[in-house]
Amino acid sequence: MTNRTDTENAETEAPGTDSSAYREIVSFRLSEQDFCIDIMNIREIRGWTPPTPLPHSPDYVRGLINLRGSVLPIVDLSRRLGLATREATSRDVIIVVMVDDQLIGLVVDGVSDILTVKQDEFQPTPSVGTETAQGYVQGIMAVEGRMIRLLDLKRVFPTKCGEAA
Repeated sequence: MTNRTDTENAETEAPGTDSSAYREIVSFRLSEQDFCIDIMNIREIRGWTPPTPLPHSPDYVRGLINLRGSVLPIVDLSRRLGLATREATSRDVIIVVMVDDQLIGLVVDGVSDILTVKQDEFQPTPSVGTETAQGYVQGIMAVEGRMIRLLDLKRVFPTKCGEAA
């Protein structure tokens, strides 16, 4: 694993290896835990913007914001994953992701790192807890004493944001 700033091209660190064995991830904090998303799903990272509430939406949907003319649902990712929730502050961050054909804003506590990792550094999610919890997490990686969970956004948001269970 390398920080993106350490090497712009994974092949320069591991000559002769297949670059498809590497992936870039963005790690972030959520309820004092570490998660990550594949960088290819991320459209932008922006500061906190208070959303306009949407009546009768699921409890994890904080509301909507206008993003350069597009209406974007803002999801409290802590609440969606069943973690401890708190009121958002100006220090929170919105990670704008593309899930299927829909842009969704994810409220997180803060972005930690952009990492280039080998595909095989992720271990399978242990079969403990519920199937739902296992379904949301594609794999787990240990980094400097932290356990970083790779989220599967298509499982976290299986249908249109407003219809997700």
